[in-house]
Amino acid sequence: MDPITLTLVAEPLIRQALQEDITSEDVSTAAVMPKPHAATVQLIAKQDGVICGLDVFERTFQLLDSTAHVERHVAEGAEVRAGDHLADVYGDVRALLSGERVALNYLQRMSGIATATHRMAALLDGSGTTLVDTRKTTPNMRVFEKEAVRVGGGTNHRYNLSDGVMLKDNHIDAAGSITAAVGATRVHMPFVRKVEVECETLDEVREALAAGADIIMLDNMDHGAMAEAVALIAGRAQTEVSGNVDEAKAAAIRDLGVDFVSSGALTHSAGILDLSMKHLRLLD
Repeated sequence: MDPITLTLVAEPLIRQALQEDITSEDVSTAAVMPKPHAATVQLIAKQDGVICGLDVFERTFQLLDSTAHVERHVAEGAEVRAGDHLADVYGDVRALLSGERVALNYLQRMSGIATATHRMAALLDGSGTTLVDTRKTTPNMRVFEKEAVRVGGGTNHRYNLSDGVMLKDNHIDAAGSITAAVGATRVHMPFVRKVEVECETLDEVREALAAGADIIMLDNMDHGAMAEAVALIAGRAQTEVSGNVDEAKAAAIRDLGVDFVSSGALTHSAGILDLSMKHLRLLD
């Protein structure tokens, strides 16, 4: 993760997670290790996948012990196998024990998303279509989950509502039409931003084109309708496929020639990658 993003955006969220887990003291650790003592513990993979979140993993321990550090045996984004010894964590044993669950929660979640993204991106490899994520992220986890998509080989869509314009069906209903919604947006927004319009029918695609949309989202269309839409657009706007995109659908649309395919499943449905901290050892 970019070090500035890690410090300014991610670190306060990591602190909140630690405070959620330790409201007064870690009573288990305080009982068995009342005094500081240097220690090390191994990070082990229990499943095959793509590792992501090592910077977040390390910073979690450093918030509890400024001297803590992680000696990595694999790089961020590496494909790992079950049983691999991924890293050694060093620091005060109290920090290693108290930070273990929060650190693993981040690393397992981010690695699971990176693994799912890697699989789906491979299905589009060579097609010219870019896989992107959505805003369907876990509350207060977006910075971590979008980073995981990027590490897994995907690309980030807009980060939040302030980051770009997307006119969905309810915006269009509120404005009265696609034409009215695009017109109002052009007046309001800075000139450096693009306008994306969600379309569910070919008539909506025609109206979005006439209104001057920069990106046209083909939302929940069948394969034939999407092919017609791409031919109709003919490069006059960028194209994005969206709507219940899983691995099967991603593979099926690779022949359409669209610019982007967005998948909420990358973040809202990815499982974790099973990882474990084992073999803790006190150092002399």
